[in-house]
Amino acid sequence: MRAIKFIISVAAISLTAFTSLAKENGPKLQYYNLSELPRLGTLAPDASNPYSRLPDSLNNVARKAVWNLGQNSAGIAIRFRSDASNINARWTSDNISYMNHMSATGSRGLDLYVLEDDSTWTTLGSARPNTRNTRTDAEIMRDMEPRMREYMLYLSLYNGVDSLEIGIDRNARLLPPAVNLPRREKPIVMYGTSILQGGCASRPGMAHTNILMRNLQHEIINLGFSGNALLDPEIARLMAQADASLFVIDPLPNCPADLVAKKMENFIGIIRTAHPQTPILLVESPIFPSTRFNIKNRTAVKDKNRVLKSIYLRLKERDNHLYYFEGANVLGGNNEATVDNTHFTDLGFSIYANALEPVIGLLTK
Repeated sequence: MRAIKFIISVAAISLTAFTSLAKENGPKLQYYNLSELPRLGTLAPDASNPYSRLPDSLNNVARKAVWNLGQNSAGIAIRFRSDASNINARWTSDNISYMNHMSATGSRGLDLYVLEDDSTWTTLGSARPNTRNTRTDAEIMRDMEPRMREYMLYLSLYNGVDSLEIGIDRNARLLPPAVNLPRREKPIVMYGTSILQGGCASRPGMAHTNILMRNLQHEIINLGFSGNALLDPEIARLMAQADASLFVIDPLPNCPADLVAKKMENFIGIIRTAHPQTPILLVESPIFPSTRFNIKNRTAVKDKNRVLKSIYLRLKERDNHLYYFEGANVLGGNNEATVDNTHFTDLGFSIYANALEPVIGLLTK
């Protein structure tokens, strides 16, 4: 099967500058379209919408809900470098919808990270979205020492981005990255639910897939589909096209036990046929805090995890590249790590990322 290729020709990139904008009591900025800069976190590098997670070929093929969620820009990050003293972001979101358990900065905002001298990433600032319409012009940072820095801009987790520009000082430069971090070769492809999509991180950089991308310095593809990780074969076939170093299958919070029994083995098989020796990591459902008290939830989680474990043990007899992560390890028994007994806070995402990091690190060596 032909692998999806991620090739960036730095020499071919020509950034488009827009008319400078004088912000009240602020610096005069020149805006640049970011659509031609390297985009991490998508298996659709040639999609008509540059910030889509799904290729145009899946439109009218994937379920409508999956297609629409694939237009959310969860896990997509733009890499660039600049010697700017002041940085703004200007973008248009798909809509102005909000959720009652997730911050607007996480669902519709942007999050800028900078590469430190020791090659670690640290937060520079987030861009908070306009609450009244889809168009936002937000300051991220001002009055920095003007020296060249490497940046990574995470896009919105629960909304789509229709257009995106970065504003910098008129005498500053905005260029493609000079450093290949996170590494783009053989990305890690992760499939899952609203949790994997990033619900309910306070800002995009705090989704566990994005934390892992920074900590491991390895590109991660986020195929989280809120409420719709139902083991669709179209998504397995998309994953199978990637020249990945690891596939992570983590849909159980959306799947009842009978669906796991019916569809999981075929989903794994589609990927395994295309990648006979690439590690596949199966992840159990987290042991949610509600299961301490809610008998129905406790039984449902135990049943689906039991079915997944039985599939794993059966397949493992002939597949030496299949691995398993138990649900008790997801949050490590921490009952303060969710917003609503299900979706993670930043604390929950940090716990989960720290638990997965040594496992993924070992499997991608």
